[in-house]
Parts: sequence; structure tokens; C-alpha cells
Amino acid sequence: QVQLVESGGGLVQAGGSLILSCAASGRTFSEYGMAWFRQAPGKERDVVATISGSGGTTYYADSVMGRVAISRDAAKNTVYLQMNSLQPGDTAVYFCAANIRPPICSGSGCARRQSTYDTWGQGTQVTVSS
Repeated sequence: QVQLVESGGGLVQAGGSLILSCAASGRTFSEYGMAWFRQAPGKERDVVATISGSGGTTYYADSVMGRVAISRDAAKNTVYLQMNSLQPGDTAVYFCAANIRPPICSGSGCARRQSTYDTWGQGTQVTVSS
């Protein structure tokens, strides 16, 4: 059974950077798609970035385009989210998610939907101060 554990969150000043990590046990990340979502207090959980099992296909939300990069290291069973030029609006709990089961949704839009993912980490808090 795959388990995901996020780390790397914390408090950062506006304009700063963070690298979030999601370590997996049970399977290598090369076998399934992964994503980062975030949820601010009182807000819906929204996709930040996704990456295919091979690492060859990525998606970024418009709100973070150009400021973040998702990557994966199959040897370390870890997916990363490099975040730069952080803004107060980026403050949220960031969740790692994996699509371990064979997908029942096809098309480019599936990767950004919460329902696509069957395995979730507990989240790591990112707070960006003014």
C-alpha cells in the first residue's frame, strides 16, 4: 500500500522560495501520475501542478505558471514542487496526491481533477507573509 508524506513547508517572506517534497513508500513514482494541490482556509482544494508517471508531461495552474516547477526522482521515490516568487495568495496547506489505480478518466483535463487521485498525503503548511 502506497503512503505519501509531504515536507518542506514553512514560513517565508513574499518573494521567497520553498521546495516541497513528497516521499512515497510501496511503489516508485515512475509508475503513476502525481500532483500537488493546495487548500487555503475556507477555500476549495485546487490543483497547483501535475506530472505524468514518466515525468514527460506537466500541468500548471494559471495562478502559479512561471513561478513553480514540478519534478520527480524515481530513484528516490520522491516528487518535488519548487516554488519561487511566493506571494501571500500562495498561503495554503499543500497536498501531494497520486493516481495509483488505473485511470478511469481520459484526456488532458483529468490530471487536474481531485477525483483522479486515490492516494493523498497529510499536507504541509506554506505561509507567505507580506
